[in-house]
Amino acid sequence: MLRLASVSAAALSLALPAFAQEVNLYSARHYDTDLALYDAFTEATGITVNLIEGSGDEIQARLEAEGANSPADVFVTVDGGRLHSAVEAGLFAPVESAVLEERVPEKYQHPDNLWFGLTARARVIFYNVDSGLPEGLADYEDLADPAYDDMLCIRTSSNIYNVSLMAEIIDALGEEAAEAWAAGMTENLARAPQGGDTDQLRALAAGECQIAVSNTYYWGRLKSSSNPADVAVADQVAFIFPNQDNRGTHVNISGAGVLANAPNRDNAIAFIEFLVSDQAQKILADGNNEYPVVEGVEIEGPIRDFTEFKPSDVNVAVYGINASAATAVFDRAGMP
Repeated sequence: MLRLASVSAAALSLALPAFAQEVNLYSARHYDTDLALYDAFTEATGITVNLIEGSGDEIQARLEAEGANSPADVFVTVDGGRLHSAVEAGLFAPVESAVLEERVPEKYQHPDNLWFGLTARARVIFYNVDSGLPEGLADYEDLADPAYDDMLCIRTSSNIYNVSLMAEIIDALGEEAAEAWAAGMTENLARAPQGGDTDQLRALAAGECQIAVSNTYYWGRLKSSSNPADVAVADQVAFIFPNQDNRGTHVNISGAGVLANAPNRDNAIAFIEFLVSDQAQKILADGNNEYPVVEGVEIEGPIRDFTEFKPSDVNVAVYGINASAATAVFDRAGMP
């Protein structure tokens, strides 16, 4: 079985057998910069990347329907919860790779090497610049404080990003405290949850609420937009990294795994190893205003000014493991 000692283009070219020609990628990431990255992989290795795109749920359903006859080699999706769903469905096969073990931090790897993180995004607390940061607001737990009554904008509790955040809260505090937290946030809602993270930031900038929860990359998209109205929204809000004095900020990932029925397994491993090279990490992160998972890779764009923070050390696999409990907690708390 092919194992690469490095991720340089030269090493990749030398290590691959002459008959290796393609890797079939099913991806829930949809960014033009990713396409350029796949071209770079082909140039370095001679392996063509055949791409199928869709939402994470759509692709998983397709993989399950295709079963053992699936041509897919690699599945890329976003959120630890979705990666866990693929694990539970038996879609991934374990990978032994010194490159991946060395370059991807352990907390962004599945404990049994079924998937590996590619990019990271922090879920943070935003506030309206004109109103200022509400006094005492520092941690996720503070979002349930009655002092912030009628201030909060957030997506629905069924959204995978909020489910994963709750999964970590359960891991840190236990279900009883997590339910009290959800109930407190429900009391503090400024409006019924609606829309995506960008909609929360727009509402915050418009004064519909004073605090909001969003992933950092949504702010990065607004800030780097060619639309002046988007930039104005980004300038009207600011954010803090929660829980810096204790367990750290909740961080989620996009990740990739080699599929159990991969017809081109060696190429699939080489492809994921390429995705954690410095070159690929920068392209992946900058393409969506995310963070590289590999330490020391410098990024561009507005998020580059917000790289110094303490992330949580919880393994991302916890988000999927606790997902059912997280949904049940939200339901019991009555959070929309």
